[in-house]
Amino acid sequence: MSFIGMIHEQARKAKKKIVLPEGTEARMVKAVPVILEKEIADIVLIGDEQEVKDVALEHGVDLTGAEIINPLNFERLDEYAQTYYELRKHKGISLEDAKEQIKDPLYFGAMMVKKGDADGKVAGAANATGNVLRAAIKVVGTAEGISVISGAFIMIVQDKDFGQDGLMVFGDCAVNPNPDANQLAEIAISSAKTAQDLAEIDPRVAMLSFSTNGSAKHEYVDKVQAAAKKAKEIKPELKIDGEMQSDAAIVPVVAQKKYPESDIAGTANVLIFPDLEAGNICYKLVQRLAHAEAIGPILQGVAKPVNDLSRGCNVQDIVNVTAITAVQAQNC
Repeated sequence: MSFIGMIHEQARKAKKKIVLPEGTEARMVKAVPVILEKEIADIVLIGDEQEVKDVALEHGVDLTGAEIINPLNFERLDEYAQTYYELRKHKGISLEDAKEQIKDPLYFGAMMVKKGDADGKVAGAANATGNVLRAAIKVVGTAEGISVISGAFIMIVQDKDFGQDGLMVFGDCAVNPNPDANQLAEIAISSAKTAQDLAEIDPRVAMLSFSTNGSAKHEYVDKVQAAAKKAKEIKPELKIDGEMQSDAAIVPVVAQKKYPESDIAGTANVLIFPDLEAGNICYKLVQRLAHAEAIGPILQGVAKPVNDLSRGCNVQDIVNVTAITAVQAQNC
């Protein structure tokens, strides 16, 4: 079974409810009957009910089985606004402003997740990543012990000698331009959890650098070393090592030469990049040059599952990300 096939199967077993705030976006509407037919999740669409139905009618889509909620006439809007006010009053927001902002579908959908009225949220087909992230941070917040949201990719390469039978997790490739040592440690911990929860693998985490085990001296190397040390302090049971170069991380013969004392080197299946520039460049190169499948970005570090789509996504992308979100929800 393929990785996505496995995710779909896990989602069917999880039986979660996922909210799609972009309820009048055609691709979102088209994805709904596919999700429901495959029993991946129960679906809530956010938007004016007639507008949503008009989009469905225009595209010949049957929304039977999906719930549609309009924030403007939602009977618990005042309750949602009060909760949002309590979350943000330290930032100077008024109750009136809180009620107005919570009508925004991104914030309303996030509050559904916060309140337990939905198990996860998927958005981004019609909204920029920054908007999706801001709603998630302000409403849902970060997971316990984590202060930074990050983005990982599940990378599946044809050569089964690498990672876990060709499967690896790359992080952070989507969110944080230049994390400090503490943030990098948290990204490593979050990426390991993604490997466990979604890929069902025992994570072996390599903190990547242009140096292996002190072979170079530089402040960039110091950051990665400090991050590895911090991650071990936070999660002593986590299999993590670094700093190391990428070849030392995934090629056993190189690891024996460069880092023989490491239990991770040569067999890593979770690769943590020192910054977004390195991570984003690397995943795209692996995707193209190695003809790898790149699944993501998968948002991690959020208290409850929220995932961001590319604005260029297609219907199948929405179906797959919804399944991933449902699987994440069963591990919260």
